[in-house]
Amino acid sequence: MYIFLDESGQFTKHNHEEYFVVAAFTVGEPRRIEKKFRSWCHTRFPGKMRSQSEIKWSAGSIDDRLRERTLKFISRLDVRIRYVYLLRTNIPVEFRRREKIKSGSLYANVIGELIDTFLPAGEMEFRVLCDRRHLEGITAAEFKQLMEARILTKVPKNALVQVEMIDSTSNANIQIADWIVGALARYHEKGRHGKEYYEILRNNLLTEGKEIFKHEKHYSRD
Repeated sequence: MYIFLDESGQFTKHNHEEYFVVAAFTVGEPRRIEKKFRSWCHTRFPGKMRSQSEIKWSAGSIDDRLRERTLKFISRLDVRIRYVYLLRTNIPVEFRRREKIKSGSLYANVIGELIDTFLPAGEMEFRVLCDRRHLEGITAAEFKQLMEARILTKVPKNALVQVEMIDSTSNANIQIADWIVGALARYHEKGRHGKEYYEILRNNLLTEGKEIFKHEKHYSRD
């Protein structure tokens, strides 16, 4: 099993965003899907964008019509999506240090919650690939160890488990995850066309999104 994931939002206040969303997808043939998405980007996007190594969901030069068409294309690729999200003001006190967020440990917790939605699993290969991100307070190696230890207890003995942070410019499947999570975040933020984008992906969702820390008290008042 290959799982590709990416996130949208910040743990601290940013551009009026209230949610932090992480989405992941599995697909039967990762290389075939990667090739198809690259082909779409190289033929359907305007001008100089076609030669770029990555075109993000948030790119300001993309209009709503093209964004919707690309999302519909992704929905036809047989991607199977799970996602988690949290309201920024619900971050528990154990992930706070005075006025700062323990962003590294919080990120690891959120990613762990998402990975758990794919477990237990009977596959002899369980690979998680996510976009490279700076983790304050923990190293990339520590993050990898935490996630792999979490997975190993819920897969068959001797299963191959791999968790890697990679540069999204080198992997089109991570770019697909960026588009998926961007659309889901737009929906939760009640942004422009958010409901329409959610409806496009609805049939690809294996379950409804899981809200983390839903019943926690609100500690932030910024």
